[in-house]
Formats: sequence, C-alpha cells, structure tokens
Amino acid sequence: MNIGDLAEKLASWIKDEVTARGCRGVVIGMSGGIDSAVVAVLCQRAFPEGTLGVMMPCYSNPGDKAHAQAVAEKFQIPTVTVALDAVYETIVSRLPEYKDKPEQKHLAQANLKPRLRMVTLYYIANQLGYMVAGSSNRSELTVGYFTKYGDGGVDILPLGNLVKGQVIELARHLGIPREIIDKPPSAGLWEGQTDEAEMGVSYEELDGYVLTGKASEEVRKKIEAMTAKSEHKRSLPPMPEF
Repeated sequence: MNIGDLAEKLASWIKDEVTARGCRGVVIGMSGGIDSAVVAVLCQRAFPEGTLGVMMPCYSNPGDKAHAQAVAEKFQIPTVTVALDAVYETIVSRLPEYKDKPEQKHLAQANLKPRLRMVTLYYIANQLGYMVAGSSNRSELTVGYFTKYGDGGVDILPLGNLVKGQVIELARHLGIPREIIDKPPSAGLWEGQTDEAEMGVSYEELDGYVLTGKASEEVRKKIEAMTAKSEHKRSLPPMPEF
C-alpha cells in the first residue's frame, strides 16, 4: 500500500470507529511530537468539524507547545490549552513520599503527568460526545513504552500497527513541519529526556526487530525483556477463572 492510500485508509478507519460507537468527533492530546501531530492531522481529515487538539503543558519544554501550535495552525485544527502545572504540584504535595525509594519516586512523578493528561482528555471528550485518540505506535506498544492509564488510556490507536519509521514516512507525506519530524523523539517527562536514551535502543533497531525479528543479541535481549516486563500494559487486568 502506498503512503497516500495508507493516509486515506487510516482517516476512514478513524471515522468508522468513532461513528460506530455513536460519537461525533475526536479529542487528541497534542504534545508537539511527531506521533500526536500525525494522529491530529488524520483525525482532522476524518472529522473536519469534529476534531479538537488539547495542549496540556506540565512543566514542559515551551518548544513543544510551539510545535503543537504550528501543526494546529497549518492544518486548521481547533485547540484548547489546559495548563496542568498547578494541578500536578497540588497532587504531588498531598501524596505520600517514600524517601528510601528515590528512583521509584522519580518515575512515579513522571508517570503522573500523562495520567493527568488522560483525565483531562476524557473530561473534555465526555462533554463533547467525542472519543479519545491515542498516538502510540507499534514500536512503543511492543515494548510497553507508554504509561499505563496515562497515554495508554485511550479509545483508539490509529498508529498502533505502524512502526516509528512508517510514522515518519507518513508525517512527511502529510506535510508535518520538518522541525517536528527531525527532533529527537521524547515523551517530555523530564528535562532532556528522550525515548531512545530511556529505552536503551534506537527506533531503527526496535523497528527492525518488530518487523523482522532480527537484531543483535544485545538489542534482542533488551527488547524481549521490555516486552515481557510490560505485558500487563497490553492486557486487561487478570481475573480468577473460578
């Protein structure tokens, strides 16, 4: 399938999935990254009058919001901004702190940000009668590189069968601004954070393994370990069989 046909098919899929559930449009969190930009544009194609981009800065890099705004302006996507800094601070100040677990505290606080964004998106979607579109791709889903009940808490995943390289190709076809395509992928969880540094593998290596099952022994072990550890993220909560 050529990239143009893929874009049209994905937009059609979004429209079918949303309307089949009696909803009128789509809400998408616009982070300033390539994945959310691609999903936002596909949603806008599916629902020209029923797509809303939501920007949710939470001690975020100002450049990310600027990139999200650039996409919204170029493709005429309506947006709202919900600043979560104060909400985040309030919740953190009231949560228990286990000082003997500094690494776990860092991760817990980082994961709180996407969970606050999930709550925000559903609050808006519930009022509008929309569905929440997520931006995770196949590569990220494979190794569990998403926050459970955070950016993983969505209704549809239009990019769920595309590896990162395919998302980049789709972004170029759609006309996503070059500076967004070229910048290092990041979940924006803390200053200087990048996806590849956190995972310990490059997207090129991860894509190759996902598509062919081939990788160096070191990379294969890393990917398989992450996949196994994150299995719970891709499944419904277990229930007893009795």
